[in-house]
Amino acid sequence: MNIDFRTFFKGMAMGAADVVPGVSGGTIAFISGIYDRLVESLRRINPTLWTRVRKEGLAASWRHINGTFLLTLFAGILTSILSLARLISYLLIAHPVPLWSFFFGLIAISLVHIARQIPEHSLGTAAAAMMGFLLAWFLTVSHPLMLEPTATNILLGGMLAICAMILPGISGSFILLLLGLYAPVIGAIDELNLTLLALFACGCVLGLLSFSHLLSFLLHRFRALTLAGLCGLMLGTLHKVWPWKVALSTRIDSKGQEVALTEQALSPWGYESLTGQSAELALALMAMLFGVLLVLGLERYAGQE
Repeated sequence: MNIDFRTFFKGMAMGAADVVPGVSGGTIAFISGIYDRLVESLRRINPTLWTRVRKEGLAASWRHINGTFLLTLFAGILTSILSLARLISYLLIAHPVPLWSFFFGLIAISLVHIARQIPEHSLGTAAAAMMGFLLAWFLTVSHPLMLEPTATNILLGGMLAICAMILPGISGSFILLLLGLYAPVIGAIDELNLTLLALFACGCVLGLLSFSHLLSFLLHRFRALTLAGLCGLMLGTLHKVWPWKVALSTRIDSKGQEVALTEQALSPWGYESLTGQSAELALALMAMLFGVLLVLGLERYAGQE
């Protein structure tokens, strides 16, 4: 089995994005040119696979589901989450403006990239984009729940978060935040709580295998409408990753630190006036530009494969 390190690094990029509430690994998959292949490969993992194994053998079935591709990609995702969760959690607290600026630039240019993939424009695609926008806006302004990290809730959280992970624009981490399960899951990753992580992983597998069928169907039968809806989702979440914001309410994270729960977006000058802190405008613009250039580089790289 030959390991494709390009796929592994794309998985690492997806994992890094999924750690941050507001940034989707699905966005990274789309701009790196592996989104359709990922969804189709996951769709092929279904009950009929067992029949194929008996008739054609393990090797043929493994090739049918693009097993090496999936294994390499998810190894990259897992490696990134385990290695970068602590770093990104630190940056979110210590250097939030440049970090959010980077992700704002990344998502904004990714929105343009996906919009260019829409094969046709019509009233239907405009309506789909509006519906996606309203859904994302509703989710991002909703007041988070505070579910207890019971076995059932962790399993449910895994199912919902993984569905969001493969949708460009909606972050799995943000869904966990809305459910009140972000802190327990990140804490379990930091502390290697294998019981909680196993429950969460089971939820992820169940959600991934079920939702991928629906998404694959939509991309094949209603590609223009689906991509338009995804663009609306991304547009609706942009305000969530706006760099200059102040907390309206807070929560206590897994390390006992107070972090923002709901926030209000401000202009850079309003941010400086209200908080007394530097808006770091030059650094923020550089970080945004870096996010834009990174996506353009990934787009060009994917086009050469």
